[in-house]
Amino acid sequence: MRTPSKNTKARLTATAATAALAVGLTACGTASDPQSAGSGTQDGPLTVAASATPHAEILEYVRDHLAEEEGLELNVKVFNDYVLPNTATESGDVDANYFQHQPYLDDFNAKNGTHIVPVTTVHLEPLGLYAKDARSLDDLTPGQTIALPNDTTNGGRALRLLDANGVIELKDGAGQDATLADIADPRGLKFQELEAATLPRALGEVDAAVINGNYAIEADLKPAEDALALEEADGNPYANFLAVKEGDEDDPRVATLARLLNSEQVRSFIKDEYDGSVLPASGGTTV
Repeated sequence: MRTPSKNTKARLTATAATAALAVGLTACGTASDPQSAGSGTQDGPLTVAASATPHAEILEYVRDHLAEEEGLELNVKVFNDYVLPNTATESGDVDANYFQHQPYLDDFNAKNGTHIVPVTTVHLEPLGLYAKDARSLDDLTPGQTIALPNDTTNGGRALRLLDANGVIELKDGAGQDATLADIADPRGLKFQELEAATLPRALGEVDAAVINGNYAIEADLKPAEDALALEEADGNPYANFLAVKEGDEDDPRVATLARLLNSEQVRSFIKDEYDGSVLPASGGTTV
């Protein structure tokens, strides 16, 4: 696998180092300060909240290679969790975000009263099962502990991955939001639910962990090579997309970015940069 270049990692390290400061500034930022808040208008820079890998990397490719020619000034803000990008978009501190899939967004909107909507799909990060010592699924034995994401949608997604690969057996009818209570046969395994971003670090404390693709890549795991089990891309509902607050879908800057994210140049960048660990989605407008 070809991992992100040293220059890309250096940029993201610097951006991530200032992310906490940027988040703090959004609370007092104004529409006239595009460096600390979304513009609140349909002109000027477009500020997009994103997870560091691969979302910010993909946006930075667009910014550095495609946006200027299209008259788009693109600002990228890196966030290291799955909550603040949506709350910042809802409040107008940023204009859009790029980090999530539809089941997560549906759950987030329902629980938080937010009004975030998808614009266009871009890529899929296959969810994978990883272990520090096990080399195959057969190496997982009764009494061992598997860590799972603790948010509703990714937790259910992780359980279905384990079920599909015979690690556990779920009850008949267990849906997308399956929980530990839906396990019919744990095969003697134990489970620990943790915040998704902490799962790579937990590999030293548990026997295996189901890790989201972006966090796996950030931890120098290679999903296409290192995962004991990996999601299939065909028919997968978990493609990640560009999203905005409802009512901002027709912002011409958003439309330009959506078109660029679905361009053949970006699809080629994803294929070449991540070598199967991130997969281009079919694209197309979702709203």
